[in-house]
Amino acid sequence: MADIFDRLVKNYGPIGQHRERAHGYFAFPKLDGEIGNKMKFRGKEMIVWSLNNYLGLANHPEVRKADTEATEIYGLASPMGARMMSGNSNFHEQLEAELAAFEQKEDAILMNYGYQGIMSTIDAICGRHDVIVYDAESHACIIDGLRLHPGHRYVYKHNDLEDCEKQLERATALIDKQGSGGILVITEGVFGMAGDQGKLTEIVALKSKYSFRLLVDDAHGFGTLGETGAGAGEAQGCQDGIDLYFSTFAKSMASIGAFLAGPRVIIDFIRYNIRSQIFAKSLPMPFVIGNLKRLDLLRTKPELKAKLWANALKLQKGLKERGFDIGKTDSVVTPIYMKGGVEEATAMVMDLRENYHIFCSIVVYPVIPKGHIIYRLIPTAAHTDEDIEQTLKAFSETKAKLVAGAYQVEAIPDMADAR
Repeated sequence: MADIFDRLVKNYGPIGQHRERAHGYFAFPKLDGEIGNKMKFRGKEMIVWSLNNYLGLANHPEVRKADTEATEIYGLASPMGARMMSGNSNFHEQLEAELAAFEQKEDAILMNYGYQGIMSTIDAICGRHDVIVYDAESHACIIDGLRLHPGHRYVYKHNDLEDCEKQLERATALIDKQGSGGILVITEGVFGMAGDQGKLTEIVALKSKYSFRLLVDDAHGFGTLGETGAGAGEAQGCQDGIDLYFSTFAKSMASIGAFLAGPRVIIDFIRYNIRSQIFAKSLPMPFVIGNLKRLDLLRTKPELKAKLWANALKLQKGLKERGFDIGKTDSVVTPIYMKGGVEEATAMVMDLRENYHIFCSIVVYPVIPKGHIIYRLIPTAAHTDEDIEQTLKAFSETKAKLVAGAYQVEAIPDMADAR
């Protein structure tokens, strides 16, 4: 019999294989200081484009005050226990009611984490006879939720309505053959890698031809899209057609937690059947009270969203004017597509950080095909015009170096922390 650990140490995986050179720099980097447009990395001040602090709420004085006061009153232990047993409170129910109203739904349920929440939602509502139809570029949390599903699932090409309808036809035929079960379509309000919105209006329109329910994960749209910030459904004018609306507090709210909003009877079913919440400690009171304050600011300070979009559009316009490919983003998420290998990408990242003091996220193989590089820039309301101009200059110069072959190295630069 083999030792299960033997296989693990022989193959650390496509990303883990680089850990000895990458840890603490390209992977698991440590940013120091207050969350904002500028932070310190290895002692140097950087313009940071890697934080999902969209509205700049992480260090908003009213948010810091609410967080501090709630912690002083309740500590992090309260309420103690799972909500069903001993962990419920008026504040938890107030936040659920306010979120439901904000999203124009009958009810909402709080969850401890976004990743865990969407997985458990799929598990709670879909049985073995149900069929799931989902977008090919759905987030990893959705894919992991699908792994829990004992029934059939059909994937459609990203934002391809023709293929989506084809998969709906397949799902409908299977349901008819089985004589039982239903169909759940899952997509995203904003796809976090490419920044393009899901085609929610068109998917909702397919309800006139097919019988299905629609679950939308709008992690990047909540707080950033729509007239009031209610998300991609509001922006596209189809919020009523979204049966279950899901989002996390980890993006626009700069916090921890998540929620699901929808019809009261369905939310109540989920409340009594979602295993990850029934068997987990309740969301601590400081997070709940802090999220109430964040939601209040999201509703009452539209200038935060306006500033976010002003920065995002300025950054995206500047990149396009300089010949960069930013794909089809129609959100604030700003990808930059380039050509090059993993080694070139890491050398370029090192140059950006060490010589230009720009810190941003990079995506390479195996997440995307070999020979491709994606830089993902996340604008926030906290960034300045100076930040944007300095970043545009840095990318223009480093792109020229990339094209000229200046970053061609044999291996990933060894920048790992000593461990």
